[in-house]
Parts: sequence; structure tokens; C-alpha cells
Amino acid sequence: MTELIWDGKYDRDGRKVAPLRVALPFQAVETVNESAQERQRTLDLFRTGRDPDWRNRLIWGDKKYVLAALLPELTGKADLVYIDPPFDTGADFSFRVQVDGEEFTKEPSIIEQEAYRDTWGRGLDSYLQWFYETIVLLRELLADEGSIYVHLDWHVGHYAKAVLDEVFRHREAVVEHILEVAQEAIPSEDHHRQWRVQPP
Repeated sequence: MTELIWDGKYDRDGRKVAPLRVALPFQAVETVNESAQERQRTLDLFRTGRDPDWRNRLIWGDKKYVLAALLPELTGKADLVYIDPPFDTGADFSFRVQVDGEEFTKEPSIIEQEAYRDTWGRGLDSYLQWFYETIVLLRELLADEGSIYVHLDWHVGHYAKAVLDEVFRHREAVVEHILEVAQEAIPSEDHHRQWRVQPP
């Protein structure tokens, strides 16, 4: 099988660089639509060191820590994973606006810099290492009969397909769906690719 190689995929001894596996505890920051009794029960369970029920949770954090923290409890249990990773556009998502002839630049906040930037220190190599580590951890979370959907565009879609093929091997089917954006303002080559990986 053909293999996609990038700087950082292998260490100096020729071994693949594994994803970081630091399992940090989760802390509930906010719960939506929860009664006072349910909230108190959750707090009591947390205080006694017992995990509250895993349901309807939105987890905020860096995926390299979040995915690793999910592994002990959820390995092989996810029936569906959908990810919308960065498209490697090189954008930092600051923007310029003119008001009364004067130009202003809206710089991203600290949170926006972490959450939305699409710039990579070592360029494509660091993006591919980030994507590879993400897919490896998601594969471990995925149930045998589960499916994963990956949404990307033309910037790195072809590389992502090669990484998915490597991680999921021949055991699963990697199916590509190309979605065309129906807006005249968007160039015709701006298609969005989605891959579905599911058992045969």
C-alpha cells in the first residue's frame, strides 16, 4: 500500500510518532436544561470521585487532551463521529473593515486564536501530523460497527483520504462524497469533501 510521508511522522529511530495520551479529568462548567436536583446529583457524584452520567455534554478543550481523556471510558463505544477539522487555508480569521473611510482590523481574541486559527507552524507537515493523531484516537473511540464522517475541502482533502486509508486499513470502506457549494460567489473548485468510514 502506498504511504503518505511527512516530516514528523516518524521519530529518529524510524518509529511512528504516537499521539499524546494524557488523560486529564473533566470538569463541568455549565449544564443546560438541567433541573436543580439533577445538577446537585451531578455535583455530589463529582465530589465523591464518581463520574456523573455521560450524556448531552459539550466538551471544550484541545482535542489532544480531550480525546485521550475519553479513551479510558469510551474506547470502542462511539457509534458515530463527525469532525469538521481545519481546512489548512492559512487564515488567522482576522478581518478588515472600513468605517467612514477609516480602516480597522479586527484581530482574533485569545480564545478565537486557539479555536479558529488555521495556520500551522511547520506548514502541511504539522497539519498532517495533527490530523493523523486525531484520526488514530478517533479510531480507538469508534465502535466496530461505527462510522466516522470527515468534512474537508480541496485544500487538504486528498491528503486526508490517504491518512484515513492508512489508519482504517482495508477493513473498512472509505467513501468520498463531494458536496458542491451552491453560491455564485464561491469559485467552482471550492467543493467540500466528506468521507464516511464504516465497516464493510
